Amino acid sequence: MDTNQILNLLIAERDRLNQAIAALQGRSPGAASKGTASATGARGTTGTKRQIVRTPEQRAAQAERMRAYWANRKKGAAKKAAASKKSAS
Repeated sequence: MDTNQILNLLIAERDRLNQAIAALQGRSPGAASKGTASATGARGTTGTKRQIVRTPEQRAAQAERMRAYWANRKKGAAKKAAASKKSAS
């Protein structure tokens, strides 16, 4: 088989698969044209993230956790800076 024949067979198979997918999704076979987002399987999402709703108590607890986190980070950075100063001397 030459390359063009193989390519034509693959394209025909792709078209049959696109038609089968369109039929299963309830669309007409011609609706999924080549190269469109629907033919490639891309979803039509808006790209927005769902907002997390927290109670005031949950927000306060999260704020406390973050304060502790950043305090530990700051403490660790200070230790590293002190250690590097000692080793440089």
